[in-house]
Amino acid sequence: MALILLAACGGGGGGANDLPPPPRASGPAGDYPMVLGPTYTVEGVSHTPADVMNYDAVGYAGVAADAGAGVSSSHRTLPLPSYVEVTSLDTGRTILVRVERRGPMTDARLVDLSPAAAAQLGLTGGKAPVRVRRVNPPEQERALLRMGQAAPVRMDTPQSLLGVLRRKLDGPGLPAPQPAATPVPVPTPTPSTAPVAKPAPKGKIPRVAPEAPPAVERITPPPAMPANALVVQVGAFGDRARADAVAKRSGGQVSKAGSVWRVRMGPFASQAEAQAALAKAKAAGYSEARIQRAN
Repeated sequence: MALILLAACGGGGGGANDLPPPPRASGPAGDYPMVLGPTYTVEGVSHTPADVMNYDAVGYAGVAADAGAGVSSSHRTLPLPSYVEVTSLDTGRTILVRVERRGPMTDARLVDLSPAAAAQLGLTGGKAPVRVRRVNPPEQERALLRMGQAAPVRMDTPQSLLGVLRRKLDGPGLPAPQPAATPVPVPTPTPSTAPVAKPAPKGKIPRVAPEAPPAVERITPPPAMPANALVVQVGAFGDRARADAVAKRSGGQVSKAGSVWRVRMGPFASQAEAQAALAKAKAAGYSEARIQRAN
């Protein structure tokens, strides 16, 4: 029996090099470790990869035909992998994309989308203006992208915000500015045609109508919430215009808190109502929404 066991152990003769490679990490472990890499140069411009949590930029997206299956994207500096929301500045459509590779290797584009990502965004070819914003999606959506499937489409961005974002575009591919219209000269009235003011009679001081006070913009504060009421805070923003846009999309209210503008939904009478509103906010793409007590 001992000889048989020894023979079985000694057979094969391959060693460690004959072992199959370890299986690829699945589940949440598939997103780690995140890779940055060294500084590199594209078209004479240096790019240093960095883990920027609040990355938010506008530019142009192209389509990488060789990117393979799945809803993915390239980026020159974000960690690999990471997750971004890509918004078409033409239509307002917003999708969730997994950043998996470096590129584009041209400064004319901000990202290159895989064919599946381009199809979900509605990009048919060439390049299109987009907004790219880094997000922290829930694990269920991460899992879909890791498996090559598409995550649910986000709420469309309103036209008012798209106009602001389009004005921030400043790079290759922009249409040439139109020349300014040549001003038409205005003839100067001759002394013979100029009106002559009549002097006021002696002893009488002409009355001058008082100027109306300048109009003051009144900001209506949101209705006061009961103490300790439950609310869902969708997000806090340093820009009032962005907070207003999010409030319009989520049905929330904007309130000032220090140097930021908060967007909150509610108040809610019970924990169950607050949980339902929280689920709605997260499903709309606001992954950092949370339940709070009103204060």
